[in-house]
Amino acid sequence: MSANSLMDPIGRLMGLRYKSHPWHGIDIGEKAPDIVNCFIEVVPTDTIKYEIDKVSGYLRIDRPQKYSNVVPTLYGFIPQTYCGNHVGTFCAEKTGKKNIKGDGDPLDICVLTEKDITHGDIIAEVIPIGGLRMIDGTAADDKIISVLKGDVVYGDFSDISNLPELVIRRLKHYFLTYKDMPGMNRESEITHVYNAEEAREVIRLSIKDYEARFEDLRNALSNY
Repeated sequence: MSANSLMDPIGRLMGLRYKSHPWHGIDIGEKAPDIVNCFIEVVPTDTIKYEIDKVSGYLRIDRPQKYSNVVPTLYGFIPQTYCGNHVGTFCAEKTGKKNIKGDGDPLDICVLTEKDITHGDIIAEVIPIGGLRMIDGTAADDKIISVLKGDVVYGDFSDISNLPELVIRRLKHYFLTYKDMPGMNRESEITHVYNAEEAREVIRLSIKDYEARFEDLRNALSNY
């Protein structure tokens, strides 16, 4: 049974009248993990970091961005994914660290494009090309790196090895410093930069975690 069945039939019918929840109501895409839909929360011109409210599905203000340190790409999450036991175990295997668990959020994603996207709260079809293995405390907090499908500059890139090193350094710098605010004492590290094949595996595992996490809800809807 696919993750999309979570919103079928009741969710889809309600979606005709009400806004679908971006985490659960947006289809990850039939070609996942090779091509996925993602929900954009923040764009490079935002001086405020927005984050999806898990209950309502609307964007909420998370915090001001640190000084001039703004996200260098489009940034959001992959719907119908969840970072749980599978993602945490995979991270532990790759790093050799113990007691790593998923951070309990949908899988984060960055989207490279040469176009100026002026606002978030939008859906984009993207191609994963790699990722950053980030650990926040003891939680796996992977950042998938992708390119906007059909983008003139980045659209033909198939692996993170195609990117200029400067792009990767900018992303690493942002994610290692964006929580460096007064009153936010968080210990974060990026242990690896991984390729497209491994990014697709992380996405597969996050889909499994999602299916396990929301199995009861899916069963309730299917038997309604």
